[in-house]
Amino acid sequence: MIASRPISEDNLHAYVDKLLDRGRHAEVEAYLEQHPDVARRVQGFISQREMLRSAFLPIGQEPVPPELSLRRLIEAKRRPPANAWRSSWRSAVAASVLLAAGGAAGWFGHGMSPDANRGIATLAQEALANYEVYAPDRFRPVEIKAADSGELVRWVSQRLQHPIAAPDLTASGYRFMGGRLVATAHGPAGLLMYDDDHGTRLVMLVRPMEIEKNTMMSQYANGRATGFAWARDGIGYSLVGAAAPEVLHPLADEIRRQTAKDV
Repeated sequence: MIASRPISEDNLHAYVDKLLDRGRHAEVEAYLEQHPDVARRVQGFISQREMLRSAFLPIGQEPVPPELSLRRLIEAKRRPPANAWRSSWRSAVAASVLLAAGGAAGWFGHGMSPDANRGIATLAQEALANYEVYAPDRFRPVEIKAADSGELVRWVSQRLQHPIAAPDLTASGYRFMGGRLVATAHGPAGLLMYDDDHGTRLVMLVRPMEIEKNTMMSQYANGRATGFAWARDGIGYSLVGAAAPEVLHPLADEIRRQTAKDV
């Protein structure tokens, strides 16, 4: 299928959000079939969206607090003037909350820190999403192979505007396969991949951090994948793999040790 007009970045995001009409949706699908690199990036966006949806689904199913009930706000507004001072401040507070939260949709995100979309938890989600896209890829899991690691390190370091190194995990039984540059909502990130004799692949994601620039290592999991994430001197790291925490944790410690020394 030939697209009636060029596929734009906005079209790709609308495709992820299922906002395209049937015709344009089919054109984007045809475009993705012909551009596997773009298709992998779009699949990463879809994976991130699904993870966020799963993470916040329980919150979205919680009842809206009485203070945010539209009926209650209307009743308060109709109260006699004697209670005007009381209803006034209640309505003002509730209205402020509604405006700040964007109504019921805003309540969906209650309990989230304003920085929740930029910190170490987001880095962990990005690492999981990229792991799900690239680790199972049998044809082109990395863009630049380990044989050209110097080129890869220079490329990623230049785009991250920070020198990075590819940790050596051979003593732990994992070979460096290579890597690529990937896109995140917070700019470019470097993806480095490793595997062992059993075909088990690990992915390490590294990128600059806007906040939580020095963060202790924390563990996370999603399905079969386990991960560890941390940040040091403004650079965040996250290691993900389908391995038990007791297997992955020493590897994350080794990466943290080497990156602290090399960078």
